Amino acid sequence: MEIQSTVAIVTGAASGLGRATALRLGRGGARVVVADLNEEAGQQVASELGDNGAFVKVDVTSEADVNAALDVAAERFGGVTAAINCAGIAIAKRVLNKEGGSHDLGLFSKVLQVNVGGTFNVMRLCAERMAKAEPNAHGERGVFVNTASVAAYDGQIGQVAYSASKGAIVGMTLPMARDLARTGIRTCTIAPGVFKTAMLAGLPDKVQATLGEMVPFPARLGDPDEYAQLACAIVTNPMLNGEVIRLDGALRLPPR
Repeated sequence: MEIQSTVAIVTGAASGLGRATALRLGRGGARVVVADLNEEAGQQVASELGDNGAFVKVDVTSEADVNAALDVAAERFGGVTAAINCAGIAIAKRVLNKEGGSHDLGLFSKVLQVNVGGTFNVMRLCAERMAKAEPNAHGERGVFVNTASVAAYDGQIGQVAYSASKGAIVGMTLPMARDLARTGIRTCTIAPGVFKTAMLAGLPDKVQATLGEMVPFPARLGDPDEYAQLACAIVTNPMLNGEVIRLDGALRLPPR
């Protein structure tokens, strides 16, 4: 699928990995629906994209919100052909705290609802529309790029909810690719390591440097545009399907 003919919805596009992906897609000529809860930052990304961008306030767990964004994609750009799911949340909670109290079930469920439920909600609603569109010359109708994490494989203490949610996204990848193969829709997942996103950018420089030094090579935090570069490569390479790609500089997380 050529970038210049792509119409993408990017969730979590107001910051971090999503923002970098939306901007790289736009630079390549794609039309992009910037989907996020942060209106101010989302509108800024859309303005940077100019005529190739449109912002829609979206809660990824809401069917109405996602459909509204897809309506904009159809009305403004002719219909969605790619979805890059970067929206997500993280919490740090042990199963048992120092006082012996257990992990809050509501917080655990919320992380799963946003990270897993939100990703699936976007995919199912996009797939419904993609399947009705005419395929391109290679038989493709669409492509999904989801965001997991290396925490899906080597989650740290306090990451039980986050790791469970990202492990579920990894687990969805192959069955979703197989399920949608007959319609010409591909599914891949990126599992990033430690990247310089808003979550880490607020940490002291010394802490950021220490985290970067954990990475074998290159020994630094990842640049969100490096994630965006891989996302665009997945969009353009028709043989990438049903695959989870670690983007981590050979990092393996320690227990804490």
